Amino acid sequence: MRPTFWFTFIVAAGLSLSASAQTPADDALSIYGVNVTKGLPFHQPFIGYGIYLGRGKVITAAHVVGDWPAFTNPHVLVAGLSLPVEVLKIGSLDTTDLALLSVDETQLPINLRLRRNPICERPLQVGANVIVVYPQRTVATRIVSPLLIAPHYRSKFGPLIAEEQGSGSGVFDAERKCLLGIISRKVQKYSFRNQNGRATKIDADYAGIFVSASTIAKFLRSNSAFRQAPIIQLRQTNNAD
Repeated sequence: MRPTFWFTFIVAAGLSLSASAQTPADDALSIYGVNVTKGLPFHQPFIGYGIYLGRGKVITAAHVVGDWPAFTNPHVLVAGLSLPVEVLKIGSLDTTDLALLSVDETQLPINLRLRRNPICERPLQVGANVIVVYPQRTVATRIVSPLLIAPHYRSKFGPLIAEEQGSGSGVFDAERKCLLGIISRKVQKYSFRNQNGRATKIDADYAGIFVSASTIAKFLRSNSAFRQAPIIQLRQTNNAD
């Protein structure tokens, strides 16, 4: 019998292929979802995702904005508007995959200007239900164990959800409706197959990796705009680790 080979690799998360599972409460969260676009002359624009925090601030993945925002002219698409952004702070895919953006709050509709998006104070346990938020839809999923991925990745990357989702989209606690994290990338999971009486590892589908709420809070607090006018609201979750 031909031997089974096992390969595991990490790539940046693209658009989600998962079917959405929604409830009216889930749909209400989509008001926080935005699109983030960037482009160069003679190139097709890239479209990723982000989450509106309040007071004209948007959080997304650093690699959605890219390394050269001055040349790629990033915009946020929100409430039917395309607004230019100021990049207040940006990390990188290899360090902290977050970027903090600012748009002209006076251009936003009043119902969005009044919004404040709470950040979860504590992580959820494996198996807890979460909601991934996009601009016009939500996806129900759950937190999964790092034991599903290769051992050398378990301490390197953040918490996981059951399947890959779009870069920069937000992971919310399904019960408390607070922000748990921002989707960064995907990692291949593995499962076991009985082969000649032996359990053999095989490639499965992908888990989504997200930047945790605690990392987001630290990232925001280190920005002068948040120190002067903090908008971070911490909300406890019921299923703390």
